[in-house]
Order: sequence, then structure tokens, then C-alpha cells
Amino acid sequence: MTKLPKGFLSDPVNLAAFGFGSGCAPKAPGTFGTLAALAFYLLLSDLSLWLYLSVVLVSAILGIWICAHASQKLGVHDHGGIVWDEFVGYWITMIAAPAGWFWIVWGFVLFRLFDIWKPQPIRYVDKRVHGGLGIMLDDIIAGVYALVFLHATHLAWQLTNAAQ
Repeated sequence: MTKLPKGFLSDPVNLAAFGFGSGCAPKAPGTFGTLAALAFYLLLSDLSLWLYLSVVLVSAILGIWICAHASQKLGVHDHGGIVWDEFVGYWITMIAAPAGWFWIVWGFVLFRLFDIWKPQPIRYVDKRVHGGLGIMLDDIIAGVYALVFLHATHLAWQLTNAAQ
């Protein structure tokens, strides 16, 4: 990973883009960023659905600017340490998620899988959409995929238990 310019994280926007330092992990910064997002999710999980959705929407919209700002300062498109997109992607995964640690961890695993695997159209967006929108959009789509899979898994689990 490229060395950060001196004082880079003293800018609050860059600090947010780097997941409050979690993106500075020397290996797997996206995974560490998602772990930090999980910690913030625990704080957000008690919000009403509408307030949670509002926080996620505002975070996604601001994320376009946050990621573009950090990317421009570094002169690198989608630097590995920029993990605000992982925050938002994980929070999307966890929209109306069932309660409990199993679902929190399962959401983490699903989001990381879709974010790394990049099935279409995630891969297309990752390669073709640039700037802050491009940085955010592939993780937003990965979050939606993980959200659908998380809820499908939960529904299957409920149906299996109801049949017993």
C-alpha cells in the first residue's frame, strides 16, 4: 500500500475515508474496514428502521464526496485504505437484519464475499465507474446482494424451523 502523506489522517474527511484508521491495516484493509463498520453497526442497530435507512442514505451520499476527496488527495483511484465504502456496504447488508450475533457475523461474511468476488454488475461498475461514485457504487451493490442473501437465508431458516 502507498505510504500516506504526512498529516493525511489529520484531515477529518480523510480520517473518515480511511475508516477512522481501520483502512491503514497493512493487509486486508477492506476486511478491517468492515470490522470497524460492524462496531459502528452495533451503535446504529437500535435505531428505528427509518432512522437507520436515513443514516445509511446520508452516509452513502456523503461517501461519494468523502472517497473522492481522499482519492484526489492521494492521487490514486480507490486506494486500498479508503474503506468508507465498506462501512456503507456493510450497513446496507444489515438493513432490517435479524437480531443476534449469528446474523451480524453472517452479514459480515456475506458482504466480504460479494465485495471480493464481485459478481456482475459489481465487476463492471468497479472497472468502469470512476471517482467517488465508482468507489462507493460497487460496495453499495455488494451490500444489496449481501442484504438479499442474508434475508433469504433467514427466511429459509425460519421455514425450516417452522416445518419441524
